[in-house]
Amino acid sequence: MGKKILVLGTGAQGSTVAQRMDEEANVEKIICADADHKAVDELVKILKKAEGAYVDADDVESIKKAAEGVDLIVNALPIRFAPKVLDAALAVKANYQDFAATDVLDPWWPTCVEIMYNDYGKKFAEIGKLAIIGTGSAPGMMCVATKSSMRYLDTCDDILMMVYEGVEAKRFLPFWWSPFTALSDMTDPTFALKDGVLVETEPHSLPVTRHFKGCAKEVTLVEHAHDETVYMGLNKDTHFKGAKNINFKYGGVGIEFSTPLYRAGLLNREEETYKGHTFIPFDVIVSHLPPAPKYHDEIKEILDEGLVKDEGAFVVEATGTKDGKKVMVETYLYAPGCEESFKRAGITGEQYLTGQCGSLFTKMFVNDDYDQTGLLSSDMLTYEECDKYLAYAAKLDITLETEVKPL
Repeated sequence: MGKKILVLGTGAQGSTVAQRMDEEANVEKIICADADHKAVDELVKILKKAEGAYVDADDVESIKKAAEGVDLIVNALPIRFAPKVLDAALAVKANYQDFAATDVLDPWWPTCVEIMYNDYGKKFAEIGKLAIIGTGSAPGMMCVATKSSMRYLDTCDDILMMVYEGVEAKRFLPFWWSPFTALSDMTDPTFALKDGVLVETEPHSLPVTRHFKGCAKEVTLVEHAHDETVYMGLNKDTHFKGAKNINFKYGGVGIEFSTPLYRAGLLNREEETYKGHTFIPFDVIVSHLPPAPKYHDEIKEILDEGLVKDEGAFVVEATGTKDGKKVMVETYLYAPGCEESFKRAGITGEQYLTGQCGSLFTKMFVNDDYDQTGLLSSDMLTYEECDKYLAYAAKLDITLETEVKPL
């Protein structure tokens, strides 16, 4: 009998996972759930194995009702809902997959992740189930790529992860995914491992420049709030050869749009008063931004208008020693661009990479490819699990190219 999956959240990530799982022989039923009735209905009508459910993610009982009898819950909701979805998964004894990690369990984000590893990990292990967090492109594929690069090192000193998103539409469209999530990432505290200790860094700071393969010119990337540095910082000794310094840098259209707003205080989330009017600057900015395109016709309309550019880079640089010599392991990820993604699958490049990479973690669940239980982040896969994941990715033309360079 095939697997039953609950996909919570029918935005860019969740809808892509649902569409890919609709093609899987080992999947019997997909329950597509959200509070947005239109999004649920639009998704279900294009799938063969799906049924819809309208779920209040603030209510554990509502989630449990939708999840009754499922083998896996895929959580593609904003990260604040994660504890309730985790509790529901434990209650119905289902596996769990999340695109990120919650930050609501403790004021210090690394402690939130430790709570997930330790407390929730013990509970999932006790019922013989697996929960994996950080399962999109970044985090997700980025974690797999970085973990995979450790094969080429005996010891690791520095890990630098970089994402450059250079897809620019002719219309005003600063983000190809949720503007709320994007700008939250642009303002949240950023973390880095510095001399073996996890520390906060300033968003939009500590710039680096690179001229990446396939890009027209040199680009600048800055500190950015992302899960990878927290995961890898906590797992530096067990999975990353004793790494001392780990950073995540981000650049591209979204950064060029958001950095001036951040510096002007327009992404502040505290109430302010101006000329007798009370408002939250962050909310005002978000309310004026176009939503991420997710329906076929609206994506086609944007592409028909034309793109200013369609480029990007996804790169890991890991330095350390191999056989007593200093080396750098440079890994590039290659994937279809925005226009090619639409031709292939009717989705954007963002949906293709993040959603497809996310769907491969789901594919591994439905094919029983994992050998672990408990709660893991995606950087904690075994090399064998990484290889299975990368083999699936290669069939979608999502590939890694790794080069070991002497230093």
